[in-house]
Amino acid sequence: MVRMKWLVVGLLVVVLAAGAIVYFLPTEEKKVRRQFANLGKWLSKESGESAITMARHLQNIGTVFGETCELEIPSYSVTGQVTREEISGYAARGRAQFSKLSVEFLDLKVVFPEQGLARVNVTAKVTGKTMLGETANEVHELECHLKRVDKKWLFHGIKVVEVLKR
Repeated sequence: MVRMKWLVVGLLVVVLAAGAIVYFLPTEEKKVRRQFANLGKWLSKESGESAITMARHLQNIGTVFGETCELEIPSYSVTGQVTREEISGYAARGRAQFSKLSVEFLDLKVVFPEQGLARVNVTAKVTGKTMLGETANEVHELECHLKRVDKKWLFHGIKVVEVLKR
């Protein structure tokens, strides 16, 4: 009887451990979503941000991009292949125009068309206050392409999708 009790307890522990591993082990979709969360955090800027924090954020932005990335942002006249260093430069110039900036990625739809590739349709919400005191509030639909390189998902293409106006 005592032996049966320990067997049931042991089996229950094994089942709970397996469930915890499956629940907490990040799936490929969670890893892709985390890249968007990190990018949004690093693009955002708090008022009074120190130069060290700014430099760290700009350095981190480069870590989520591949060696080159295809950008297509017609409203800002940006089209073509750019390096991760150029992307960090664009981010620095963009962040410098704001005293406070918030970038959020909403409604992520992640699709894996083939092994090692992810296509994500996402809504990017950008809000902030410019250095001139003006309020910025923009929403853009993006189509992003990520590749898995060395167990890490990196951006390899970002395209702003024009949405029909009513």
